[in-house]
Amino acid sequence: MFGELKFVNKVQLKRETKTSFALSGGIDTIISCSTAELETLKIVQSTIAKQLFIDEATVTPQTKFSDFGCILYEIKVEIMMALEEKFEISIGEGGAENISTVQDAADLIEKVKTAST
Repeated sequence: MFGELKFVNKVQLKRETKTSFALSGGIDTIISCSTAELETLKIVQSTIAKQLFIDEATVTPQTKFSDFGCILYEIKVEIMMALEEKFEISIGEGGAENISTVQDAADLIEKVKTAST
């Protein structure tokens, strides 16, 4: 034990998404390297839940759009359009192409918001 950190032998990082890593070896901790503000993430989660008529508690940063049944590109585009309206930004055509998780969407929105200021 070092301060508040506990060192564990043979912990491996497994890349889950572009912005998240999971520790293997029985540890349920996720280290997130997101760029989105917590407020942005919460608004994204809420907006997605409303668009898909699902419980907001089921929308986590690591949730993939495919987990919601958003296999069709058009559904992701509709969600991104709702997010553009909510944040008063323009992501542009193809903005939803590289989005696979809720965190990806929040990170993209944060990036666009930052670039426009």
